[in-house]
Amino acid sequence: MSAYLFEFIGTAMLLLLGNGIVANVVLKETKGPDSGWIGITLAWGIAVFTGVFIAADISGAHLNPAVTLGLAVAGKFSWNMVAGYMLAQTLGAMFGTTLVWLTYKKQYDATNDQATLLATFATGPAIRSPLWNFVTEVIGTFALVFGVMYIAGGTLGDQPVKLGSLDALPVALLVIGIGLGLGGPTGYAINPARDLGPRIMHALLPLKGKGGSDWGYALIPILGPFTGGALAALAFLVIGT
Repeated sequence: MSAYLFEFIGTAMLLLLGNGIVANVVLKETKGPDSGWIGITLAWGIAVFTGVFIAADISGAHLNPAVTLGLAVAGKFSWNMVAGYMLAQTLGAMFGTTLVWLTYKKQYDATNDQATLLATFATGPAIRSPLWNFVTEVIGTFALVFGVMYIAGGTLGDQPVKLGSLDALPVALLVIGIGLGLGGPTGYAINPARDLGPRIMHALLPLKGKGGSDWGYALIPILGPFTGGALAALAFLVIGT
C-alpha cells in the first residue's frame, strides 16, 4: 500500500506544481503572465523533480501510467501492480489539480474564456489533427520512457528498473527537453493520468462559464502516451545495453 500511496502523493505534487504554472500564466489577475512557454516547461521540470524525489525510494516514482506500462512490457515491473499504480496516479492527478483550483479560486472566478479555463486542467492541440496529434504524443512519450529506462540504469537482465531519488534531476531535465523540443503541437501530455485526472476535475468542479471538457480529444493524450510507452519498452528490449 505504501507504493500506491507514494504514487498518489508524487503525482499530486506533479500536478500541483505543473498545472499551477499554467494557471499562473494564463488566468486573469495573476502575477505570472509573463512567464510564457519557458516558464511552463521549467516549472513542469521542477514538478517532475519534486514528485520523483518524494516517491522514488518507495514506489519507484513512475507517476505516469505510460511509464508503468512501459516498464511492465519490458519485464521490469509486475503486471499485478499495474492497475493499482495507474489508479493511484490518476487519483493523485485529480487531487493535485484540485489544489491548483483552490489556490487560484479568485483568478478562476475572474477568467471567463472557456479555452483558457480548460488549458489549466488538460492539454489540447495547437492545430487539431487527430492523427498527427496522436503521433506527437507517441514520439514525446517514447522519448520519455526510453530515456527513463536508461537513466534508471536499466539492463536486459532480471533486475527491475527503479528510479532512485538521485535520478530525479536527470528525469526532470529530460521532461524540460521534451517540453521545449516536442511540446508545441499538443502541450506534451506524455502522461495519461496528467491529462485524464484533471480533465475529470474540469468536468466536476464548479467553474463559472467553463464550457465542455473536450472529451472528443481526450483519447489522444491517453492512447498516444500508452503507445509511445509500449514502443519504448519494445525498443529497449531490442537494443538493451
